Amino acid sequence: MGAWFSREIAETGRLRLFCFFVAFIAAFLFIRFSVRMIRKQVRWWPGNVTPGGHHVHHVVFGLVFMCVGGVGGLAVTDDSSGWAAAAAAVFGAGTALVLDEFALVLHLKDVYWTEQGRLSVEVVFVTVALCGLLLLGLRPLGADELGHRGQAEGGWNIAGVLVFDLGLAVVALLKGKTWTGLIGLFIGIVALVGAVRLARPGSPWARRRYRPGSRKERRALARERRYRRPVERLAGAVGDFVAGRPSSRD
Repeated sequence: MGAWFSREIAETGRLRLFCFFVAFIAAFLFIRFSVRMIRKQVRWWPGNVTPGGHHVHHVVFGLVFMCVGGVGGLAVTDDSSGWAAAAAAVFGAGTALVLDEFALVLHLKDVYWTEQGRLSVEVVFVTVALCGLLLLGLRPLGADELGHRGQAEGGWNIAGVLVFDLGLAVVALLKGKTWTGLIGLFIGIVALVGAVRLARPGSPWARRRYRPGSRKERRALARERRYRRPVERLAGAVGDFVAGRPSSRD
C-alpha cells in the first residue's frame, strides 16, 4: 500500500488533492452525523454551537477553515511537504462544511432539512465525483493529452478540440443532464452522448426547442418516466441514508 501511495499519489503530484479529497469526505460524514444526532436530540452529543443564544451555522467554521487552509497552502512553497498536505486537508474540511450548507447560502435562509436543502447534498456528491476523477489522473477536456499533442499539431488545432469538447458538455448541461455534462468535461464520449440524446423535460433546451405537444416533447416525457424517475428514487434513497430525510418526508 505504501509503495502504491508513493508511486500513484506522491510522485504524481497529487498528494494535496488526495488530502483534500479524504478530508472533504471525512468532514462531510462527520457533520452529517453531528446534525442528525442534534436533530434526534440525543443527550450524549454536544449539540449546536449557540454562544449567547445565537446559533452559529457550521458554514461559518467552514469559511474559517478555508481561509486558514487556503492562505496556508499559498505560503507553503514545497508542494510535497507535510505542511502542504495539512493545508490541503484543512481546506478540504472547510469546503465540506461550506458546501453542506450550500442551499442555506443560496436561499439566505435555513432550508437545511427541507427539500430545497437537498441541493447541498447534490453539490457535495458532484464535488466528490469531480475530485475523484481528478485524483484518478483525468483532466478537464483532456488538457494533459492535448498538451503533448500540441507540440506537434499547433495551438489552433488544440483550441478547436477544446472548444468542441466544451461545446458538447455545455449542450448536455443545457439539456438538463448535469452529471453527464460535468463528467463529459473529463470524458469526451460522455459529453457526446449527452449532447445528442433527448433533453430532459423542463430543461432550457427543451423549453426552447420542443414545442408543447410535439413528438420530441412526448418522447422526452416518456423517457423521463421510464428511466429518470427510478434513478432519482435510488439517488434519493442514497441521499436519505447518507444525509438524513428532509422534514417534508418525515
